[in-house]
Amino acid sequence: MRIYLSIVFALSGISAIAQEVKLDTAKANDLREVVVTGQYAPRTLKNSVYQVKTITAEKIRLRAATSVQQVLNTELGFRFSNDLTLGTTDVQLMGMSGRNVKILLDGVPMVDRSDTRESLNQIDINTIERIEIVEGPMSVVYGSDALAGVINIITKNAGKSLLNVSARIQEESAGNEYHAFTGNGLHNQNINISWQNKGWNALAGFTHNDFGGWNLAPKTATIEEVESVTNRWKPKEQWLGNAKLGYRNDHFNIWYRLDGLNETIDVRGGMNPNNYKAKFQTYTTQRYTQQLQSEYKLSPSLQFTEILGYTNLERATRSVIHDFTTNTEELTTAAGEQDVAKFNATIFRATALYVANKSLSFQPGFEFNRDAASGARVIGSPVINDYAFFVSSEITPVMGINIRPGLRFIKNSVYDAPPVIPSLNTQFSLSKTLDLRLGYARGFRSPALRELYYNFVDASHTILGNPNLRAEQSNSFNGSLAWSGFRHRDVQFRSTLTGFYNLFKNRIEYGIDPTNTSVTTLINISKYKTTGGTLENTLIYKNLQATVGLSYIGRYNDLSENAALESPQFAWAIEITSNLTYTFPKINGSVSLFYKYTGSLPSYQISTVNNIQTANLVKIGSFHWADLMLNKNLWRYLTINAGVKNIFNITQLSNSSAASGGAHSTGGIAVPYSYGRSYVLGLIYNWNKK
Repeated sequence: MRIYLSIVFALSGISAIAQEVKLDTAKANDLREVVVTGQYAPRTLKNSVYQVKTITAEKIRLRAATSVQQVLNTELGFRFSNDLTLGTTDVQLMGMSGRNVKILLDGVPMVDRSDTRESLNQIDINTIERIEIVEGPMSVVYGSDALAGVINIITKNAGKSLLNVSARIQEESAGNEYHAFTGNGLHNQNINISWQNKGWNALAGFTHNDFGGWNLAPKTATIEEVESVTNRWKPKEQWLGNAKLGYRNDHFNIWYRLDGLNETIDVRGGMNPNNYKAKFQTYTTQRYTQQLQSEYKLSPSLQFTEILGYTNLERATRSVIHDFTTNTEELTTAAGEQDVAKFNATIFRATALYVANKSLSFQPGFEFNRDAASGARVIGSPVINDYAFFVSSEITPVMGINIRPGLRFIKNSVYDAPPVIPSLNTQFSLSKTLDLRLGYARGFRSPALRELYYNFVDASHTILGNPNLRAEQSNSFNGSLAWSGFRHRDVQFRSTLTGFYNLFKNRIEYGIDPTNTSVTTLINISKYKTTGGTLENTLIYKNLQATVGLSYIGRYNDLSENAALESPQFAWAIEITSNLTYTFPKINGSVSLFYKYTGSLPSYQISTVNNIQTANLVKIGSFHWADLMLNKNLWRYLTINAGVKNIFNITQLSNSSAASGGAHSTGGIAVPYSYGRSYVLGLIYNWNKK
């Protein structure tokens, strides 16, 4: 009750500078979405040669999300893993880890310090217009890293109003821990301003996210007390800002965007009871991403698009010994405990679209990427330059058939990249309501600079880069059958069945250094496979929208090639999702339930008994996740979100493995997943001038 009263009281004094926010589910419910990822130009999902999944700003708002992870948490094919030692999170998509997923912000790649996609949770959720997801290799279009798929975060434009001002405040408990506006719990504040007039547009936004941690030991806890509990979530504070300026007319569109982040993660070490001293650490990330994009339509048959992006990322580690007797601090001197790792990336991408006629169009393009790094943990000051020329075409020989072949030619300054990457995607409109998509793509992922030259050494990790890594390659086959056969007045129904098979060569993974078993390094695994399928159904009936989905994904078991161990080739995992939203027009409100069952994640490990080796099945346990949210317009301009996240109170998952095989976790210990059930109350207040 205290959380609700505190927020209502604090917001009651806000002046009436707001824009009316209606609970209009039409945008979220419309099955005729327009997508841009991988397209020549914006087009409806039905006419896309790729199977694209979209998540709208309306859906994000309905579930009161404060991070991209909270949005994707109940989507098919997504799994998340947490490293509580570093305070970071990684994503998995369709059986592949985050290093094989391309994260884009308006088409510009996000830069990460390590191999995990922690940048996914360093994006301001309040700036997102929609999220587009394409599963499977997109290497011809987007280059390296896009083996498992692409997640394109598309930000908001200024809109149609002359002036718009919006504000948001949201408070959440972390499990049963909460303190109003600061300390325990999650505290989020945001303000955005946008303007447009006569083709010119501008916007600016600011967000503060503060997580007080969970299950933390007191600062004066001893080392033994701190180490006795492993499921401790570190405090994290984020300051995010963005600004955008652009101009558009009928033939020309240009805009510049700046995004900034300052993130601080606090680490508390236990106090030594013999000298009353403890180690405290701070991880600070600063990220600035700039992008300049333009589109020019020279004629109805010829247009050009350019992207210039630059990202600067710094991750600083600061470690001190705190003396409780004198309340003083001094810097530590151990390896890796005082460090600033610097990364920067530049991308230039230019494409042309030529429409020869209704049946034939071409898109040639050039892309240049430059990655550089420096720091105490980086070997030297390495720079990687990557040059690529790509070309694709869309061929429509007859009505209802769309064929898109593509090629990407690559030259890299450091390693031998595959010289040519091909792809072939097809779409067949079998009827007005039934579409078949079949595709083949060769994917590749270059060894990232951090994997080649970055050494991570501290008290918990010894991970060395490997400059001899080779590029990952894949051959991938996918297909989908989409039926949208029922659309009558108040009823719409859509069903999509997909399947995929991926064969990977030279997959990069963590392994033990053969010359020193205490060191983890990165190695090329000769073979890896994933396969599986999904079935997703969406029903809209009057004020009800319901989505039910199922996925069944198999991950390759390399022990299956040893005939003496008798184990299957794939280890299979199931997922079930169900998202329901019901709108109450008379009270201008809605209730939403977001649910997902994530089946156990199996793998096989070797055990030796009496000098006999056997392959044993081990699992990370299954779990149910559900969020229940209520949305209601109060008066004309104010919207309230209230509800419960993580209804089943999931905190950690069982783990039967003897050794996890990763660099950041220990086998046999329960896997941390969340900080438990949380209660949410948020307010959105908007104003606009037409």
